[in-house]
Amino acid sequence: MVTRREILSAGAVVAGGLTVSKKAQASANGKSRKWESSYSGQKRKAMRPGKPGRDYQPVTTPGNTTLPYKIVDGVKVFHLIAEEVEHEFCPGLKATCWGYNGRVHGPTIEAVEGDKVRVYVTNRLIAPTTVHWHGVFLPSGMDGVGGLNQAAIKPGETFMYEWTFRQHGTFMYHSHHDEMTQMALGMMGMIVVHPRRPDRNYRVDRDFVIMLSEWSIKPGTSRPNSIAMNDFNVLTMNARAFPGTEALVCKKGDRVRIRLGNLSAMDHHSIHLHGHYFKVVATDGGQIPVSAQWPETTVIVPTGASRDIEFIASEEGDWAFHCHMTHHGMNQMGHNIPNMIGANIARLNEQVRPILPEYMAMGHNGMGDHVLMEMPAPPNSIPMLGAKGPHGGITMGGMFSIVKVREKVSADYRDPGWYNAPKETIAKQASAEALKKDGIII
Repeated sequence: MVTRREILSAGAVVAGGLTVSKKAQASANGKSRKWESSYSGQKRKAMRPGKPGRDYQPVTTPGNTTLPYKIVDGVKVFHLIAEEVEHEFCPGLKATCWGYNGRVHGPTIEAVEGDKVRVYVTNRLIAPTTVHWHGVFLPSGMDGVGGLNQAAIKPGETFMYEWTFRQHGTFMYHSHHDEMTQMALGMMGMIVVHPRRPDRNYRVDRDFVIMLSEWSIKPGTSRPNSIAMNDFNVLTMNARAFPGTEALVCKKGDRVRIRLGNLSAMDHHSIHLHGHYFKVVATDGGQIPVSAQWPETTVIVPTGASRDIEFIASEEGDWAFHCHMTHHGMNQMGHNIPNMIGANIARLNEQVRPILPEYMAMGHNGMGDHVLMEMPAPPNSIPMLGAKGPHGGITMGGMFSIVKVREKVSADYRDPGWYNAPKETIAKQASAEALKKDGIII
């Protein structure tokens, strides 16, 4: 027979179990979790302005520059000027774009966690604009969404943004007024915020910043099409298409960081590095603990996101660095053309040449031959594929660059030219002797 005392004791045990269970569930749901200091709900007092060389190692933005600043009463003061820019994507292709301070994309803004910054934005465009500080924790009224957080900056006006950086990492800035139009014309840039107290034992030798973007520029035209929703035909790294991209030069043994930001209109990018593997070390949400970093040779950078990767430049050579979405490794002339693969072009050539004597149909065996054939193109346009390399045509374009690793580099890390590989390390046509020796029958 169960006594009253036993029933009450059992009830106490059950109630205690329920209490523990609820506490565990609350913890699992994050209700009792304390966020780290970089969470947007936390406040941070401004600290002394961080200085390059003393508090951080400045980044390199290949083909672009860093926005200058001055210090006024302990505040870092920047000035962005939104204006029309004549921009060269690649030799042979220029367009009338919108950017900042005479550049497309805008210069990189660099600061240190704890810096109080003041950014003046002057509008020299024909339309109103704003600037949104993408991924940055700041007061709502400084967030830059036109009509929601602020009035749009009218042509001729200058607005002031001000906040204290509460976090470090890789972020971006862009127009947030009629952004479909203004971002498609180039109004974006990168932000790098260094940690206030970096781990001195965890230091990189080369720190690169690359903005990924896509454009629709029809051959012969001079302005990007801002209403395009697909079939983007100019794919860029820091607003340059190969062979106009700038190489990333490293010394053998360097620890290298590449900060990738993607503000493309519609596409993610699958960025691949040859010859090395890297670790994904940070997202725009923050650093990934060393124990949780994972190795890759390809990283997907979603639209509106950033990814930081790091690797040791351990192998000398010229290593391809590109988007692995194959149509993102080509230029504008490759779009909207008929599929000619496998076609018999002899009869077509015979029929057309009486009218156009120099006519020659192409594309029946792919597009690689286009690289080495200097054929006339419409004004202000570039061929689909890249450039001449040390061993023939490099059949890539668009979102493609080269990581150049050398045993010795100049003090300013200037481009060392093509890699002179030892002969025995270069792939070559197999000899009859080698085929026979290894039993290869062809």
